[in-house]
Amino acid sequence: MLDRLVDKLLGLPRTEGPKPLVARDLAVPMPDGVTLLADRYAPAGTTSAPVVLIRTPYGRKGLASKLFGETFARHGLQTVVQSTRGSFGSGGEFRPFHLEREDGIATAEWLRAQPWCDGTIGMAGASYLGHTQWAVGPYLDPPLAAMCLGVTASEFVSTFYPGGVLAADNMVSWSAMIGRQEERFAALPNPLQTRRTRRAMAHLPISGADVAAIGKPVTFLQDVTAHFAPEDDYWAMSDHSAEAAKLDVPVSMVTGWYDLFVRGQLRDFRTLAEAGKAPRITIGPWAHGEPASMGPMIRDQLGFLRAHLLGDRTQLQRSPVRLFLQGAGTWLDFESWPPPSQATEAHLRPIGGLGEAFGEPALPTTFTYDPADPTPAVGGPLLTGEWKQRDNQEVEARPDVLVFTGEPLASDVDVIGEVSATVHVRTELGHADVYVRLCDVDAGGVSRNVTDGILRLRPGSPTPDADGVVTAEVTLDPTAYRFRRGHRLRVQVAGGAFPRFARNHGTGEPVTSAVTGKPNRFEVFHDATRPSRLTLPIFTG
Repeated sequence: MLDRLVDKLLGLPRTEGPKPLVARDLAVPMPDGVTLLADRYAPAGTTSAPVVLIRTPYGRKGLASKLFGETFARHGLQTVVQSTRGSFGSGGEFRPFHLEREDGIATAEWLRAQPWCDGTIGMAGASYLGHTQWAVGPYLDPPLAAMCLGVTASEFVSTFYPGGVLAADNMVSWSAMIGRQEERFAALPNPLQTRRTRRAMAHLPISGADVAAIGKPVTFLQDVTAHFAPEDDYWAMSDHSAEAAKLDVPVSMVTGWYDLFVRGQLRDFRTLAEAGKAPRITIGPWAHGEPASMGPMIRDQLGFLRAHLLGDRTQLQRSPVRLFLQGAGTWLDFESWPPPSQATEAHLRPIGGLGEAFGEPALPTTFTYDPADPTPAVGGPLLTGEWKQRDNQEVEARPDVLVFTGEPLASDVDVIGEVSATVHVRTELGHADVYVRLCDVDAGGVSRNVTDGILRLRPGSPTPDADGVVTAEVTLDPTAYRFRRGHRLRVQVAGGAFPRFARNHGTGEPVTSAVTGKPNRFEVFHDATRPSRLTLPIFTG
């Protein structure tokens, strides 16, 4: 009955027959002598068959085994779920993003030597489980038969430091989770621990947030705060983006508009598509790890794997791009990403307007960012807390947030594609962050975030003009959103969004040690010679 309930909740067809056979704690040797443990789920009667490999740091029991191991095997796919190095019984030290290539390739070669594997291997999973696929896919020979990449990307560094700013909320919350995940009862909801972790995000220096959150250091947070400088190549071992165009493996992707990896995953999709690799992608209205995304993701991965491992190609008859148009509540299909659009500029006008360029001289609009009272974050692509869309009215009332609002729309406007902003700005200290957010303001005045981005400025970068004004080119996350007739577009400009992004202290001191800061005065220009603006892809289909 439980299996039937799981299939029903995931939207899968009902299965009949005996339960899969499970072999636990298979010892998989690594070249350096470390042994990793894995569980094998095989449909009854399996002798030699393809294998779906899932490599995870989150354990081989509970939800992971139910959703992937048992479910895939019930639907005909022999599946091996392996604990990555240093996690849940596997030997060695769990050092996220280290040795995943070496361990993954060694595991695939071990699988191919087993009598119950016919040599065909596919990989599946989401988030870090997607990283373990990228660490194997471009390098394995013979190649994988399929990769199913859920809410992940070929490189994680731009997610650690979006726009050059430490993603404090996500880095601290993930560090706290992995730091205590093998403790007793760690998987159960713990409101006290949740509050402690959120308070720890404000700890200074932020490199001590791990101890503040869970009472002990976490290697990953120490790594991610210590290797923060743009020129630091410490994370090169985790970056597989240079190999993406050469990947010769069928790929299916699933992500969400409020997923922290959506920008990187769509970049990977374009790289593969432009290289003629024919990937496919589904983008829903989801955040990272949102329960509503699990059914569509499992269905996508199961169907794709059955097609490429078992020859059941019924699930391949679909468009390469399937996306959810927010605000319209509908799904759209396209042949490519991004779909055809008209780049349209919305200019930041004096006295808070948004629309056509301002053709006359105008004084800049000013605000002061204070790291002792950092501009708060509201919603967005987060791992925990209040994610996705939220009411922004309270933060927009702050003196450290500039707000530019357009006129009510005469008709619906669909924005689908890549969004960017150009902000001409002068700061008092040189060290500063420029944060830009696009919002949808309804007829009642409620302002809801749609997409945003941030960029760290340093003295001399970008290069200032003779007046000390720099041109900040800010990349916002891609989106697909319908702004309804009568609604208004709104753009926020601020010096940060805390704790989603680590506060900028204005001193240039490394994030590992910074504890004090200075208020920083911003001047945002929006006249004929320095037209600050948002560039929107208006759908033309």
